[in-house]
Amino acid sequence: MNSLFDDADIPPPVPELPEGAHYLPGWLTAEQQRWLVHRFFEWAQGPVPPRGALVRGHEMSVKTVCLGWHWRPYQYTRDAVDVNGNRVLDFPDWLIRLGQKAIAEATGDAAAAAHYQPDAALANYYDEHAHMGMHQDRDEKSRAPVVSLSLGDTCRFRFGNTENRNKPYQDLELRSGDLFVFGGPSRLAYHGVTQVYPGTAPAHCGLDTGRINITLRETGLST
Repeated sequence: MNSLFDDADIPPPVPELPEGAHYLPGWLTAEQQRWLVHRFFEWAQGPVPPRGALVRGHEMSVKTVCLGWHWRPYQYTRDAVDVNGNRVLDFPDWLIRLGQKAIAEATGDAAAAAHYQPDAALANYYDEHAHMGMHQDRDEKSRAPVVSLSLGDTCRFRFGNTENRNKPYQDLELRSGDLFVFGGPSRLAYHGVTQVYPGTAPAHCGLDTGRINITLRETGLST
């Protein structure tokens, strides 16, 4: 059988999304995916280890390590006061450039990309049982876009409306290497991860099990 058109080689269809939301499947190369996976495990060594944040007294199933600013519901601080009190790692310049490239290629707006200055990253690890409920990213003062990168296992990502957690929403399968950006009218859209599909990570990505999601944000904070 001719393998030229194997299903694995056919990119998934790009759905029609609300204004301000952009989905670029396969945006990261295999080499870039492996490199980012290695960076995640370096970040996880500290000074602040990954942890499941407490939301209304319940520990999240997703484990998060932060750069630049430490996030906890519903606040950013420089020090991880809810973990071990240590200051989080600095936000690296290469992540700023990566975020700018993502904005440029997702939106086609070179001016907006040049002005994009992310200063916080939330790197989330999902095991096969983890999920994230529908929520808004509204703890930032800035309403600059959020840049989201997927590594490892495929997940079902639910992207909704800006008014509530209910319909209308769309379910997308985010795969390793995919880019998702949401800003403008979609900046405060509710979104979440309803399922992770174990064993779906491509061999080339460098992650044997689970899913890593790196999100870049502008906090709008200065101290």
